[in-house]
Amino acid sequence: MSLPNRSTYMRSIARRLMMAVSVFTVTGIAASYAAPPKAVDEQPAAKKSAAKPATKPAAKKPATPFLKMDEVPYPPKLPNDAPSATDRSPDFLKRPESIPADVAVATTPPVVDFAYYPGQNYPGNPWSNWGDSIAIGDKYYASIGDHAAPGGNAFIYEYDPAAKSFRKIFEVKETLKVPEGQYSPGKIHSRLDLGRDGKIYFSTHRGSPKVAADAYGYKGDCIFRTDPKLATTEIVVEGPMSKHSIPTSVLDPERLIFYGGTAHGLNAELQGIQFVAYDCLNKKMLQTNADGPPRYLMFAKSTGRVYYVPASNNAGKLVRFDPAVGGAPVPIDAELGVRAATGETPQGKIYTVSTGQGKGEAELWSFDVKTEKVEPLGNGAVGSQAYIASMDADPTGRYVYYVPGAHGGSEQDGSPVVQFDTTTRKKKVIAFLAPFYQQRYGVALKGTYSTAVDPKGEKLFITWNASRGTKAWDCCALTVVHIPESERP
Repeated sequence: MSLPNRSTYMRSIARRLMMAVSVFTVTGIAASYAAPPKAVDEQPAAKKSAAKPATKPAAKKPATPFLKMDEVPYPPKLPNDAPSATDRSPDFLKRPESIPADVAVATTPPVVDFAYYPGQNYPGNPWSNWGDSIAIGDKYYASIGDHAAPGGNAFIYEYDPAAKSFRKIFEVKETLKVPEGQYSPGKIHSRLDLGRDGKIYFSTHRGSPKVAADAYGYKGDCIFRTDPKLATTEIVVEGPMSKHSIPTSVLDPERLIFYGGTAHGLNAELQGIQFVAYDCLNKKMLQTNADGPPRYLMFAKSTGRVYYVPASNNAGKLVRFDPAVGGAPVPIDAELGVRAATGETPQGKIYTVSTGQGKGEAELWSFDVKTEKVEPLGNGAVGSQAYIASMDADPTGRYVYYVPGAHGGSEQDGSPVVQFDTTTRKKKVIAFLAPFYQQRYGVALKGTYSTAVDPKGEKLFITWNASRGTKAWDCCALTVVHIPESERP
């Protein structure tokens, strides 16, 4: 199937708008002219009891004319094929209706750079980001993937904010070179972490659980390390846990121990989420245990210990693995939620957030790595969306940044970029990005699993799952939020 050109794309939008207008003409106008019901306190009691049920159903709102994945153009482009856009607008500080009046909003709008990731030259399933990113020096590194299966593909890009340019440093298919029709992972679901050897460590994950099977030659996903300067990659180990992928990870950068939580394939002997501790220096497994971390691990750099909440533990009771001691992870007297976590701050704290999906609240927590004591910090949400999948502390340890609404829905609150002050324990939105980018560039910023603060604490990088008219999302985009100095005193 040939990819749509821009004229086809615009005709497709026009068709849908005409459909929406016709539906609105038939139903929407009739509904708007219907007499409004009387208020309850205006209706006499006698008439209430005699009231009959309505014989006609209420008019339905016209359906949004969403585009299909193959009806938007690839690669995604800005107007006039511009490689990037830089904006600063008071609109970034306009409070959406879903944000309560008591939520603080910054007074100085930031400068924001915007760009689409390269390599998105065909419809994905969809193109998306799932793994956390990293800022190293003056560069930013993030992963995206096509989520395809069985022959998926994923990439890591370096972004230079000074040149406003991307450079590809890793591609799954170029590295694995598997035969057509065989398993190739469509996602990098793990973190990107920098080791003391200057290499970036990460692991991959399947595009669909159905293809992680013998029928597609599946042996298990790999741990990789990529030299960001040379753009060369080494497979550290293939399938450290046989026939499992590794969607969750964190690296001990000094000991080069790769910690992970796995996801079993269809034909794996061991089922369920496993905890793995793999020595990348000596290429040997140090520890495996059942009931591993489903989504995130906390790493204490000063002690070398890792902590996580086991998959079966809904109460949030932490376990600890200490490489100096070895053996199975041991429970500790601490409870908190760990859907995302910062690194250890200069004050010896790790900040975490609970899942916040469904009806759950995104509770913020502080964990002291020396005393192993936990302190609740309140709800991290600022509006209707609570799911937070990435959070970053600035180099001073005072400010923590995150974006609620990770798995779509962020735009319902304006895609708020939140700054949490660990000293005052107060939240502040430093920008609402969604309305501006929807109006100016026709792109909806739906959510993110991938954020990073630069080493100076001046820039917040956000890799977005973005929509150009599709129901969910269809591409990945980057914003670089230049945090005003006045908003981080």
